[in-house]
Amino acid sequence: MNILHHGAVSGVTGSCHQLVINQQNSLLVDCGLFQGAEITNGDTENALAIEFDISSVQALIVTHCHIDHVGRIPYLLAAGFKGPIYATEATASLLPLVIADALKVGVTRNQKIIDACLKLLKQQLVSVPYKHWIEIPFIPAASSNIAAVKVKFQPAGHILGSAYVEIDCAFKQVVDKKSERIVFSGDLGAPYAPLLAAPKAPYRADVLVIESTYGDKLHDSRKQRSAKLQQVIEHAVKDNGVVLIPAFSIGRTQELLYEFEHIIHQAHKLPNKGVWQSIEVIVDSPMAANFTKQYRQFKTLWDKEALNKVKHQRHPLNFEQLVTIDTHDEHIRTVNYLASRNKPAIVIAASGMCSGGRIVNYLEKFLNDETADVIFVGYQAQGTLGRDIQYYGDSSRGKGGYVYINGQRIDIKAQIHTISGYSAHADQKDLVNFVKRMKIKPKKIKIVHGDEQAKAALKYQYKRLFPSINVTIAV
Repeated sequence: MNILHHGAVSGVTGSCHQLVINQQNSLLVDCGLFQGAEITNGDTENALAIEFDISSVQALIVTHCHIDHVGRIPYLLAAGFKGPIYATEATASLLPLVIADALKVGVTRNQKIIDACLKLLKQQLVSVPYKHWIEIPFIPAASSNIAAVKVKFQPAGHILGSAYVEIDCAFKQVVDKKSERIVFSGDLGAPYAPLLAAPKAPYRADVLVIESTYGDKLHDSRKQRSAKLQQVIEHAVKDNGVVLIPAFSIGRTQELLYEFEHIIHQAHKLPNKGVWQSIEVIVDSPMAANFTKQYRQFKTLWDKEALNKVKHQRHPLNFEQLVTIDTHDEHIRTVNYLASRNKPAIVIAASGMCSGGRIVNYLEKFLNDETADVIFVGYQAQGTLGRDIQYYGDSSRGKGGYVYINGQRIDIKAQIHTISGYSAHADQKDLVNFVKRMKIKPKKIKIVHGDEQAKAALKYQYKRLFPSINVTIAV
C-alpha cells in the first residue's frame, strides 16, 4: 500500500490524500480547496482541477466539511467520480450547504448548475454513525493480499460532525497480523473546547497521517482564553468602537457564541457588567446562522457542560443580545449603520482568514478607524488577507502598517489582537498526546497540513519521544 498526497503538504489547505490499496483500488480522504499563497501564482483554475488519476478511487471519505477539506468535491464529480462519499451523520447534513455556498461564491450563481451538482452529491453521499465499521466496496485482485477494507469514523472534536478516520485493510493470508490499520487524523480539535467533546486516541494504528497546524505552538487554557477574550472586548468598547471577529461559519462562530452567552450570563458578577448587558453580538452570515441551527439540531453530540446548560433552560447559541444578519442588503445597511453610530458592537463574520465573504466589507470600512478592534481567533494561512493584517497590524512592529483591499490601500489604525486559545485545532501537546495514548503505536507517522516550521517542530517532538517510529513529513 502507498499514500499519495494531493494537497495539504505545502501548507494547511487543499487536504486530499489517496490511500492506494493496489492497482485496482484506492480511497480518497478529503478533497479540499487551496487558499492563500497555496494557490500557485494565483492560478485559481488549475488549483481547482483534479489532475490526478481517479480511475482506481472506489470511495471518498470526508473527515469534516470545512472548505479546505471539501471544496474540490464538485470538481471531483465533474471529473467523473461516481463512487460513494462517506461522512458522519452531521457532516452529511452540513455538506450540501457548504458545497452550495462554495459554488455560489467561487464558481457560478446559475442555480441550475448548482442544483445539478447538489443532486449528484446527495445521490452519492452516505451517512455513517460514529464508531461504526462499514465495509468499502472494492475490486478483488488476485495479485493483492487484501481481502476486505472497512472504515470507521471517530469523533475529532474539531467542528460539528468532524472525525478522524480508521481504515482497516484485512489480509487474505495472515503473516504477523490480520490487518493493516491506517489512521487519518483529519483536523483534531483542542481539548476543553466548548460544545464538543475532545477526541480520544485510537487503540491502534500501523500508519498515522496527522495534521500539524499548531505543531509548533501551545494554546492558552480555556480559563486563560476566556479571560483574555473578556479583557480584550471590555478594553475595545471603552471608546464605543466596533469589534470585528473573522470566523469560519462552522465551528468557530458557534464556539464564540457559546463563550459570549457564558460571559453575559455571568455579567452581574463583573465590574463592567453594563457593557455585557447592553452590547449587541451580531452574526453577519446566513451560512453561520444555518450551521448554528444544525448545531442545535445535533445536540446529542454536545459535551456534558453544554447539555447541562440546556437542562437549566439556558440557550448557549440563541441568547437575547444575539442579532443575525441575513440578506446582502441587510449586511450593507449594518456596515453603514455601525459606521455612523456611537455605540459598541461585536461583529462575527466569515471568512475566518478574511479571504472573502462579508468580513472584507467590514475591514474595508473599519480597519483605518482607531476606535475599531480586530480579534483573530483562528489560524491565518500565508497569503491571506487575515495573515497580512495580523502581521502588518502587529503593534510591536510600530506604526504604519497597511494592506490592500479591493485594490485600495487601507492603513491599519484599528487595534489587532490574536487569541490562539480559540483555535479549533489541537496544539503540539495535544498532537503528541494523540500518539502517546495509543495502546499500539504506529510504525510510521506522516505529517501533513502545516507550515514548514510547524511540521518540523512536531517531527522533532515525535522523534524525541518515540525514537522507534519512522516519522516523515509528507511531500
